[in-house]
Amino acid sequence: MNLPNYFLADLPPEAVLTSKLIAEACQALKRNRADYLAGRSTRAMVQLLDRVARSWLDAEYPLRKLALEKGPQALGFSRETLAGGLEGFFRQITTENLNALLAQDLGHVGALDRPVTTSDEPGTRRLAMAVGPEFLVHVAAGNIPNPTLTSMVLGLLTRSAQFVKCASGAALLPRLFAHSIYEADPKLGACLEVAEWRGGNAPLEEALFAEADCVTATGSDEALASIRSWVPAPTRFLGYGHRVSFGFIAGEALSGAAVRETAAAAAEDVTAWDQLGCLSPQVIYVAPGAGLGAEQFAALLAEALADRERSHPRGGVSTDIAATIASRRAFYAVRAAHSDATRLWQSRDSTVWTVVFEADARFQTSCGHRWVYVKPVRNLAEALQAADPVRGKVSTVGLAASDGTAEELVKALTQWGVTRVCPLGQMQHPPLAWRHDGRPALGDLVRWTDWERPF
Repeated sequence: MNLPNYFLADLPPEAVLTSKLIAEACQALKRNRADYLAGRSTRAMVQLLDRVARSWLDAEYPLRKLALEKGPQALGFSRETLAGGLEGFFRQITTENLNALLAQDLGHVGALDRPVTTSDEPGTRRLAMAVGPEFLVHVAAGNIPNPTLTSMVLGLLTRSAQFVKCASGAALLPRLFAHSIYEADPKLGACLEVAEWRGGNAPLEEALFAEADCVTATGSDEALASIRSWVPAPTRFLGYGHRVSFGFIAGEALSGAAVRETAAAAAEDVTAWDQLGCLSPQVIYVAPGAGLGAEQFAALLAEALADRERSHPRGGVSTDIAATIASRRAFYAVRAAHSDATRLWQSRDSTVWTVVFEADARFQTSCGHRWVYVKPVRNLAEALQAADPVRGKVSTVGLAASDGTAEELVKALTQWGVTRVCPLGQMQHPPLAWRHDGRPALGDLVRWTDWERPF
């Protein structure tokens, strides 16, 4: 399938982007928004997004087939991992979920269409209407695609012209999603732009940010600081920096048949998007239960990861990454040979998965690519004490616990600063309406006008 050149990312690799070209593209997006997008209703946008998502869930949809054909080489994920990630994302884009997001973040599904009452105060005469940015720029990270696709969905809901700046080599899926919007409605597609270049290109980024009303960016804290320095002071900037995540397994999740189910759920979290996202667990803390301890659970997790590799193989890695994994494995192999406090399980003749059991509960940063630590703790309080070096940087905790204890554990995690708690097995599959870093992702994009009607 040959795609038409609708977007800058469609241009051949030898094409040269210039600041003049970027500025002209931004101006065209603004004109197209005024003509084709600003007057659309929320209902129309929700219906379009629902329709596009259903297309992506169709195994015969040409753009989906192209993503699965080209994605493994372009993005480094296996076909199976890519298919699972895309299906998980597009299953969330439904009319019901989009309306729930609008109601949650804006207080009323119609708040972007007209002044509405968002207060339950009896007799209130104050109405409010929300409006999105005229021109929204997304600076996308290059690790996994779903955050960028989510940003594009939010921008369409707010009726913003959008320019998606991708990391070099990471534009395939945002580009294909943009083509699916264009295919569904060419006029809306003309309000989108997707391009890629290596970060730090001052002429291009100055031209881009000069036109923006709002800039969103995802990446390392250092990258966000650099981007923020280029964004003009009056322009709203929403940065999503580096975060880590971990799992916690309460003792009752280690009894009977639940043990293997818990191990399979943990393996799903470790393998989703090859453990490259901020929502992937780097450490799994295990409290004792039913005679089974963390070391035994680590062995079961190793089995589950081996099974998962057969159904959803890891993508390829560079020689440098493979060497890093091999070197770290060698370090832990020496430790394990001399101490019962460390054990190592690893895939044979490859680096596709690694499990390290350590009696030391201190949080340990994984090298990703399906490498996970399993550590014993007496309870959640000890796990949080061990994770104190990353306090304030934890996005998600995957929790395996009974209904009777889960609420108290969630209260403790909330007080400690975790912004999302989910069942183990769902860490890399957040719902559409999740509050990214504890903030309303859609709500942060809009500004409000209050209308105080006369009595």
